[in-house]
Amino acid sequence: MSAAGPWDRLIDRIEAVLTRWEAVLPQPLAEPDWGASVAFRFRQRGQAHGVLEPVRQVSHIRWDDLHEIDGQKEKIQRNTQQFVRGLPANNVLLTGARGTGKSSLVKACLNAYADQGLRLIEVDKADLVNLPDIVDMVSSRPERFIVFCDDLSFEDGELGYKALKSMLDGSVSAASPNVLIYATSNRRHLLPEYHKENLAYTHTEDGEVHPGEAVEEKISLSERFGLWVSFYPFSQDEYLTVVGAWLQAMGLNAQEIEAARAPALVWALERGSRSGRVAHQFARDHVGSRSAL
Repeated sequence: MSAAGPWDRLIDRIEAVLTRWEAVLPQPLAEPDWGASVAFRFRQRGQAHGVLEPVRQVSHIRWDDLHEIDGQKEKIQRNTQQFVRGLPANNVLLTGARGTGKSSLVKACLNAYADQGLRLIEVDKADLVNLPDIVDMVSSRPERFIVFCDDLSFEDGELGYKALKSMLDGSVSAASPNVLIYATSNRRHLLPEYHKENLAYTHTEDGEVHPGEAVEEKISLSERFGLWVSFYPFSQDEYLTVVGAWLQAMGLNAQEIEAARAPALVWALERGSRSGRVAHQFARDHVGSRSAL
């Protein structure tokens, strides 16, 4: 067999270069195994590859596990029920105090309506630029999808901000009827707000106040969410009610729950917060430490 000539070696080198280029070029988003889970998580693999990974261990939290947020629960439940039934529904922004059940409500929605075709796709803030690809991929599916962005906030100039704003209500293409965006945030307007921006407000002769351009820009994103659901810090009684509910769910009787009130208050005081998350953490520690004795 004759040795490869210079043209053959050149072709081999060109093919090797093309193979390396193909590895770094953006790849179309591949469909996952939709039957593997009811929840999926978008993950960026390198600079060119994004995948939807099935969530193997989906949270089991239910509506009845969430206490002292009945008003917020009713709004989310009604909106999601409309969505899975094919009726008009809104994108949702859940804002307010940390640990009060914003993310848990979204997870409870999935568990309540998964058997009716609801699915959830969790997308990190850094990956929101991939929203158009995700929506295009699921738009022809028979299921209903909530794109879930947890703990969402932006700094000035972040790319995901523009992508989300366009997807909510600013794109030339119509929104897919089987996709809604549910986002949680500690910031009502999702962007940092500065005192100096107040100086841009203008006042008309009749006393009306008009925000400046910087403030208008920040408000414009949050108001694209059709439904706002606000959460507030728990009072002491609300906190103790949630503590009692968790302790009861973990097998304690009424007398044991009453005896846990004082240490539950100390636990919250040490953390500087009364919330459903703190209540759950106390209950786990309290029941676990009793069992270890």
